[in-house]
Amino acid sequence: MVRINALRACIVFATLLIAVLLLAQRPTPPARDPHTAGFVEAKELPDGANAPSDAEGNFIIGPTHDPAPEMTARPGVPEGDVYEFAMESAESKLYPGIARDARTFGTPDPDDPAKLIVSTSHPAPYTRRVAVYVPKQYTPGTAAPFIVGADGPDTLLFTALNNLIAERKVPPMIAISISNGGGDAQGSQRGLEYDTMSGRYAEFVETEVLPRVEKQYHVKLTKDPDGRATMGGSSGGSCALIMAWYHPEWYHRVLTYSGTYVNQQWPPNPATPHGAWEFHEHLISNNPPKPIRIWMEVGDRDLLNPNVMRDNMHDWVLANENMARVLAAKGYRYQFVFARNAGHTDRAVKLQTLPEALEFVWRGYRPQG
Repeated sequence: MVRINALRACIVFATLLIAVLLLAQRPTPPARDPHTAGFVEAKELPDGANAPSDAEGNFIIGPTHDPAPEMTARPGVPEGDVYEFAMESAESKLYPGIARDARTFGTPDPDDPAKLIVSTSHPAPYTRRVAVYVPKQYTPGTAAPFIVGADGPDTLLFTALNNLIAERKVPPMIAISISNGGGDAQGSQRGLEYDTMSGRYAEFVETEVLPRVEKQYHVKLTKDPDGRATMGGSSGGSCALIMAWYHPEWYHRVLTYSGTYVNQQWPPNPATPHGAWEFHEHLISNNPPKPIRIWMEVGDRDLLNPNVMRDNMHDWVLANENMARVLAAKGYRYQFVFARNAGHTDRAVKLQTLPEALEFVWRGYRPQG
């Protein structure tokens, strides 16, 4: 038993040492040129300008990112009510909870570098927060459009909605901002929720979150998929598209910052062996267009190979460029923004662009009835 424990201790120490060394070797993302050969052709906008909310296609913004006026609370503008509640993992039928041990990651499969072997993931409880924004303009008893956001609570979203709804630039909508279950990437609860290529997370929201929102806050959420949107950044961004892709009968509108359209799914799935990289590698090209309207952003200094896999499927800039290309080829209604002087899920870029992004995503919405 002493020898076994000593061996286990050595394995743990070696794993931690490898993780530290690899972290130290992680390359700093270079500033990418949006006019690189192979990238999509995009319109360069004057510094400080946003892409018009009524325009589709590819745009380049930056390098100055001043907050949009709608990102500041304004006197006299009605402020929506924001409520919060907690959800325990023990309550969930779909996500009972996992976690990866601290300071561990995983090792590439020697037979397939596209797969990551994670031996330190195990069942674990979690608590998540859910913030619900209800605008002052909501009429009780009516079915409201709504937006579901990842990695909540997202107070920037609530501020933008206060102003945009008052200006009648977007419909009065409810926002449901859901925190993740903890951790990040392979082997974590967040990774399981956001990076898995299936309808499971959308089903979790539909069956375990939305009914509770309606019951607790006496609101009615529309069943019309054209009145339902998703949004998120990083893996939360890929999750936003995953929700609409696997359940287009529920969601038609998607907004993503630095979408993780890369190979980060775990456990592996033979139907989508390259995770969200499959969107631009196969899925969008090989399927009929779905009724999804999407706004996307990526930064010129976004992530590039920030892990040990080196599988050529961990370049966030390239992934988003590829997404724009295949969306255009299939005739999707989309807007792609390449932001200069911007990192991963850059807060300054979000402050500059979120109002126009929301306007674009909700353009053309007509309530049923």
